[in-house]
Amino acid sequence: MSIFMRRCGRAVSLLALPWFLGAQSTNIAVLPPPSSPLGFLTARYRPRIVPSVNLNNSGRLASLIRSGTLYLTAQDVIALTLENNIDIEMQRYGPWMAREDIRRAGVGGALRSPTIPIAAGPQSVSLAGINVSGSLASGAGVGSGGGVTGLLGSFVPQTDPTFSFSASMGHSTSPESNIIVDQTNSLVQGSRGFSLGYSQQFMAGTSFSLSFSSSRTTTNSPSTLLNPVTNGTLSMSVSQNLLQGFGTSVNTRYIRIARNNAKVTDLQLKQQVITTVSAVLNLYWDLVAFHEDVRLKQLALEAARKLYEDNKKTVAAGGAAGIEITRAQAEIPAREQDVLIAETNVLQQEIVLKNALSRRGIEDPMLTDVHIVALDRIEVPDTQELPPVKQLLSQALAQRPDLQQSRINWESQHLVLKGDKSALKPTLQAFVYFANHAQTGVNNPANIDYEYGLPDPFYLGGYGTMLGQLLRRNFPDYSAGVSLTIPIRNRAAQADYAVDQLQARQQELQLEKSTAQVAVDVRNAVIGLQQAHVRYETALRTKQLAQETLEAEQKKYEYGKSINALVIQAQRDVVAAESEEVQAMANYTHNRIAFEAALGATLERNHIEMAEAGSGRVARQSALPEPLPEKK
Repeated sequence: MSIFMRRCGRAVSLLALPWFLGAQSTNIAVLPPPSSPLGFLTARYRPRIVPSVNLNNSGRLASLIRSGTLYLTAQDVIALTLENNIDIEMQRYGPWMAREDIRRAGVGGALRSPTIPIAAGPQSVSLAGINVSGSLASGAGVGSGGGVTGLLGSFVPQTDPTFSFSASMGHSTSPESNIIVDQTNSLVQGSRGFSLGYSQQFMAGTSFSLSFSSSRTTTNSPSTLLNPVTNGTLSMSVSQNLLQGFGTSVNTRYIRIARNNAKVTDLQLKQQVITTVSAVLNLYWDLVAFHEDVRLKQLALEAARKLYEDNKKTVAAGGAAGIEITRAQAEIPAREQDVLIAETNVLQQEIVLKNALSRRGIEDPMLTDVHIVALDRIEVPDTQELPPVKQLLSQALAQRPDLQQSRINWESQHLVLKGDKSALKPTLQAFVYFANHAQTGVNNPANIDYEYGLPDPFYLGGYGTMLGQLLRRNFPDYSAGVSLTIPIRNRAAQADYAVDQLQARQQELQLEKSTAQVAVDVRNAVIGLQQAHVRYETALRTKQLAQETLEAEQKKYEYGKSINALVIQAQRDVVAAESEEVQAMANYTHNRIAFEAALGATLERNHIEMAEAGSGRVARQSALPEPLPEKK
């Protein structure tokens, strides 16, 4: 029976394993103890091995570095995030902890919490002009998460069998004031004995125990007919819960909760991947926008310098007053400051992005002096066409991992109530007890000439005779009955059941709240994406008009129809319009990423397989373009 239960426990554990464990990275595992000559006896009593953490980056990172420059596409950023990001690596331990919790629950062990909170992703150094509503800025559904640990309710049987053994030996000497019984002034006795026991509990609420004990006693009393004398007892007892703790439905609740928690750890990992990938993509596209902003600021600086040189020539030719040189020259420091701020944003953004893509962060010697060149450019579609909101909402309700976690935890909380409800009942147990006794020995040599009589020949013999008596049940002992324990007021059990019912109601409300929040997230994401596209179109038109105005003012200035101040102002308007365009493009990427996270579609849209995310190995290879673009 115990072998069958162990095999069932293993089967339950295997069924409940996270679906991607076969692809787990080699540095995350629970390995068997090291082999030894007595491993078949000692393996279950030695700790299994959890390898040290792996702080080495994947080879992909080094392959993308050329001459102190890290060349990245958006897909490379995603691959490096899945392979090297610490937050995702930490979440990969959750499914393995859940696996061990299933092992504990399979034998009645109390549940532990195998989940860790979701870590919010890194943020860009500057979000000036970037508008993304609410929590969607860093990925929808970021939260603490976690499974259910129901430790109250009726006692769960501990189904791992136990074997016990004890041995003893002793000697005693005691003075005798009355020698009629023992016929000696000083009673000397020696004893040796041992006992064996086997016990096991079963999920139905059944307890079973089998024990054997034997003792050998010697004495100096001549009145004892057998000396030495050997006694033995073979007993078996079985008990069954009939009210509290009865049935597999209530006693296997830990197993079912642990299996649900294993699903939660899978979803926790998925949510962490969505959160981190969304955040790192925001970093990447912001870096692209920062590089573009540097280029535009440098063009504005060059235009200011050109205007200054042109004014010097015009003043020298007598075509303008000298104050025009001063006005043009005053514009140059302002444009130089703009370039400095833009370049600072790039340098700081590189630090944040490198920290997210390496297990050792910016302390990694490989990345210390490396600069990043983004190979992709932000592309905003000409038109923004989205499916109906109802269709998007259905997709989000089906795919959002945080909502799936809430549903699973709601189911687990009702399993907790099963144990609480069982604990409300009185304790009623039926039991049976069987025991066989035996006694053998030899004639007492101190009983001279059988002065005190002869022992019954049935008791004469050695250890084999004693075992024969046990097996023949010559001296049986048995009993059966019921045991009933009724708590008079039962207040603790009632309070536990009430509290867990209240928590179940809270989780039900939380599920409804989460469902409603999904609808809010989806609608906000749709509005944000649409507005971002309109903002981008407006920025394009504004830049075009600003450029046309600048060109007109420059021509008028050449013919003496305008003044230098108007040209400078037109240049400033062009710079502002170009910056607005860059910010509008960055704003669109943020809202697009938030929109995908709100739908739970981040993995699908970015071609991410959870098998690869779970293992930390991305099959797609990275290739650098030829020739490589020059670093700006």
